[in-house]
Amino acid sequence: MQAWIDEAQRQEVASERGRPLWRGEWPTWLLMVTIYGGWSATLACWPLLGAAPATLLMIWWCAWYMSLQHELIHGHPTRWPWLNRIFGYAPLAVWYPYEIYRESHLRHHNDFDLTLPELDEESTYVSPAEWAAMSRPLRVLHWLNKTFWGRLAIGPALAITKTWGGAARKLLGGDFRDAGVWLRHLLMLAALLWWVEMVFGVSAIWYLLAISYPAQSLAMIRSYYEHRPAEDHKQRIVLNDAGLVFRILFLNNNLHLVHHDLPSLPWYLLPRVYGARREAYNARSGGFQINGYGELMRRYGFHPIDAPVHPRMP
Repeated sequence: MQAWIDEAQRQEVASERGRPLWRGEWPTWLLMVTIYGGWSATLACWPLLGAAPATLLMIWWCAWYMSLQHELIHGHPTRWPWLNRIFGYAPLAVWYPYEIYRESHLRHHNDFDLTLPELDEESTYVSPAEWAAMSRPLRVLHWLNKTFWGRLAIGPALAITKTWGGAARKLLGGDFRDAGVWLRHLLMLAALLWWVEMVFGVSAIWYLLAISYPAQSLAMIRSYYEHRPAEDHKQRIVLNDAGLVFRILFLNNNLHLVHHDLPSLPWYLLPRVYGARREAYNARSGGFQINGYGELMRRYGFHPIDAPVHPRMP
């Protein structure tokens, strides 16, 4: 069965590569124009739109931009990584340098390490040793992060603290390999916040707290239960049959098992490949299927979806 699925996938991808839709990648080019244009136009029309509608639009653009950055990491829309990087450098989403995100995310695609706290930097689980050394208030926060609404409220803060804290520890330990990346990001961020405030009259503090942080929360809906501990590494990756709005926002990355199998597949072709191999993918997921993010919201709004400690670590 496994060999048949892999061969079918290869044939599917080979057939898609020959089509103009893949070669031109015009949906991704259009997406970039829409996101950058929408972000700029919303700022330019801020007084006309009003603070509340404009803020909501900006939250959408910044969260969508993070989905775009994910596509850029995986080799879209051009065959030149250096050019794709340029499209993702702008710190519209504020909190992470694009290059740091790129490197950690590519390591995340080692499926055999998925969910393991010491190996998968995108894991929301902690090791038993880390849990044993953790203070009671921090344990409460990790339990809260396992609920849907808790994830939206404190998930970004935990992720930001982890990333920035890790960077600080490297510098204090004498590891300056990422110093240039962080310095460039902070300089671009300072210029961006100055420009937003001086030109458009939108406070830098407002951009950070009322736009960027909620955008991180919105983006974290996708990753809330994207992976789970399982013996078979492919059964650690979800298939979420999300509704249209979230499919657009997350660029079909809700079909996460398909993306992990075929990370170079453009976002707009994921549903086509999944539709052609639906039964095989559903079997391969080991039942790790969710009927949209609303199901997670209803069932786990205030109840932890599982424990913070990874169950398969000694």
